[in-house]
Amino acid sequence: MMTRDYLSTNKAIWNADAVNWVTIAERLWRLETPEWGTWGNAEEDLSMLPADMTDMDAIELGCGTGYVSGWMARRGARVTAIDISAEQLTTALGLAAEHGADIAFIEGNAEATGLPDAAFDFAISEYGASIWCPPDKWLREAWRLLRPGGQLVFLGNHPLSLICSPLDGSPAVRTLHRPYRGMWGADWTEVEFEPTGVCFNLTISSWMDLFAEIGFDVARYQELYAPQLASGTRAAIPADWARSYPVEQVWHLRRIG
Repeated sequence: MMTRDYLSTNKAIWNADAVNWVTIAERLWRLETPEWGTWGNAEEDLSMLPADMTDMDAIELGCGTGYVSGWMARRGARVTAIDISAEQLTTALGLAAEHGADIAFIEGNAEATGLPDAAFDFAISEYGASIWCPPDKWLREAWRLLRPGGQLVFLGNHPLSLICSPLDGSPAVRTLHRPYRGMWGADWTEVEFEPTGVCFNLTISSWMDLFAEIGFDVARYQELYAPQLASGTRAAIPADWARSYPVEQVWHLRRIG
């Protein structure tokens, strides 16, 4: 069970690490067609964004450097984006200005945005709130922010990638290292290899139970793998592992009521 102050921990880590994401952010902001996750899965395969977002109010929960918000603005949406890291938002603001994207950036906690009820048609999180906030907290906030029938799409680590990751933070292997039952996430702050922050995850049945409790219908569920020609290791996941096992998952949800 997690006992660390995850908000302060994750905020400090992302502020300190923001400089290392600038080059990646510059490349992603330039993309004409979005690509998703650690291995750059194609938007044409995932359909994570509506093709036409004209007149839609959209929010990104945990926006980081803001490239997803940039993609939504390009598709015609009125975009709000929130992140807890001031340094990440500095990069996002600079790139939004460079690309002429009119996005309302907010420094704050995606679990408690302070924004009005039922203000958005579409919400999204790619490795933002979807992994750095407890699901029970940020999903309830997403439900509150969405209008009835509004859509939430989020991408994060697949539970299998977590239980196959050694406790010292070294790359995933084809051996189970953690129990699946009762999964909540992992504290990576003091591991030997590539320490990061506190991340959250659930078993698939626990995700489903939580969606039903909050008031979301599942429209679609996707498991993501590395491309067949991928090589190397990314985010502590070797390409060989990620070609055989799902490294990420995408949930497509709709607010009920």
